[in-house]
Amino acid sequence: MAKELYIIRHGQTDFNLQGIVQGQGMDTDLNELGRKQADAFFKAYRNEGFDFVYTSRLKRTHQTVAPFIDNLNLPTKAMYAFDEFNWGIFEGTKFGQFNAEYRALIAAWVSGDYAAAPLLGDAPQNVAIRQQRGIDHIMHNPAQKILLCMHGRAMRLFLCVLLGRPFSEMEHFEHDNLSLYKLALHPRGNTLLLRNDRSHLQLLA
Repeated sequence: MAKELYIIRHGQTDFNLQGIVQGQGMDTDLNELGRKQADAFFKAYRNEGFDFVYTSRLKRTHQTVAPFIDNLNLPTKAMYAFDEFNWGIFEGTKFGQFNAEYRALIAAWVSGDYAAAPLLGDAPQNVAIRQQRGIDHIMHNPAQKILLCMHGRAMRLFLCVLLGRPFSEMEHFEHDNLSLYKLALHPRGNTLLLRNDRSHLQLLA
């Protein structure tokens, strides 16, 4: 029987709003809109039948799924496997301050240089190793319908790993705060069922 994996990006933070890089080092809280997004997702999916919740170790993911844990008493596990990329020296700065370096880094990844990394930061080939450990944990978990909350760039790479796509295709997986990807997980291959869905946020528009 296939598992169902629902992957959401955390709700909005003030740093998201201001265009500031968070990565692993900026352990920020959800802002007012982020909390409303989390509440909207809970109301839309509270009866979905999730039987396990995973998060990264950063509190913005914990806060996003807290309604499921607090109200439905779902078991949960925070794992380093699902942490955001470490953006090194870029963390805590606005994207505009290193726009040229960022574009060059993305271009390197698109061209297949998966060892490229910001100074003191993560390379996709290394992040994928820890993400595979997370996938292994999910596949060995007897839970059948799983909710996972993680981060934008990490989610792009994670979807490549899950779907067996080259990491150069990371940019194909768009994401917004509290957007949803849904997959069916099979031992012989995974299937993408829902892509960057935001229908649960319509009333917040």
